Amino acid sequence: MGALPLEGVTVVALEQAVAAPFATRQLADLGARVIKIERVDGGDFARAYDAAVRGGLGTHFAWLNRSKESVALDLKAGEGRAVLGALIERADVFLQNLAPGAAARMGLGAAELRAGHPRLIVVDMSGYGSRGPYRDKRAYDMLVQAEAGLISVTGTPETPVKAGSPLADIAAGMYAFSGVLAALVRRGTTGEGASIEVSMFDAVAEWMGQALYTTLYTGEPPRRTALGHPVIAPYDKYPTADGVDVVIGVQNDRGWAALATGVLGRPDLVTDPRYATNQARVRNRAEVDALVAGFTSRMGREELLRRLDEAGVPNASLNDGHGLVAHPQLAERDRWREVGSPVGDLRAILPPITFADAEARMGPIPALGEHTDAVLAELGYDGASVERMRAAGTIR
Repeated sequence: MGALPLEGVTVVALEQAVAAPFATRQLADLGARVIKIERVDGGDFARAYDAAVRGGLGTHFAWLNRSKESVALDLKAGEGRAVLGALIERADVFLQNLAPGAAARMGLGAAELRAGHPRLIVVDMSGYGSRGPYRDKRAYDMLVQAEAGLISVTGTPETPVKAGSPLADIAAGMYAFSGVLAALVRRGTTGEGASIEVSMFDAVAEWMGQALYTTLYTGEPPRRTALGHPVIAPYDKYPTADGVDVVIGVQNDRGWAALATGVLGRPDLVTDPRYATNQARVRNRAEVDALVAGFTSRMGREELLRRLDEAGVPNASLNDGHGLVAHPQLAERDRWREVGSPVGDLRAILPPITFADAEARMGPIPALGEHTDAVLAELGYDGASVERMRAAGTIR
């Protein structure tokens, strides 16, 4: 097996919640050493969002924090800040998602850090960025989904809803992750580190994509179409005789021809001017959906899926969490692994980036402060100093 691409890279993360931990977990997946700095009084608050993982561990924390080392420090204490400073001295990447301005007040601003460590890559993550009228505004996933317009295009025509997964956090985490990778590549060429800023708001604004451009160039935001697509038809869920819906997504006129001819048995629909083009089908969406549903409702789910596949018509089962856990695609491709944790071994799926010659690291989820003593020993602290700091509440 080959080496993971980020082996030898050290990341120090002053992080909590979802966005930053998602970025650093992906770095850890690819071999980086991630030292997670947590508060001594409870640590990352995502540890206790819930206790659904065997009654003792939060689901968000279990998802986002495998393969990391936990060091618990009181950063209000000078000695705690000194430990963090010593860790940053040895790091390749420092990433933080404290409240805007908090890192700079502790002497951890990007300019200050890089003045002494020009090869350091500093990533500052926030809700709205370091400038502008929303700089200090509270930013959680749902709030940013609302502010950036995502909720306005998600839901039924009558009711806007947020995305069920924390997409604002995930989007920001993905951009922070890719930003670090790009900075590491550039540093390999120039020797210089980087100062990177990623905001949840900017990430979701980018992900608004088609909805943003529709608003810009038509003057009207797209309307909500529940599971359907505002500018493509047929693109929705359709009933079956089993009472289980199947999702059909026709992307173009060739797909419509395949559906009409190969599944519906209605080749006349291919040239009917009411349905022949996607724009015509969108104008006549209700009639198109009724035609498709009238056929699918008379057929069992498995038979319908088979016929759609044979005709080359894109389709999917409308799965829930149980369907994903039991999905044959995950089982057949051996995507499940066991990950250690403070509450015992847990199932987890491999991350999407799959190297042919190296498997992603799937290390254990740390207990709060599990690695404090070992990391302090690396920094040269002796046992007496460690015990003194623990007694003072500086470490845990």
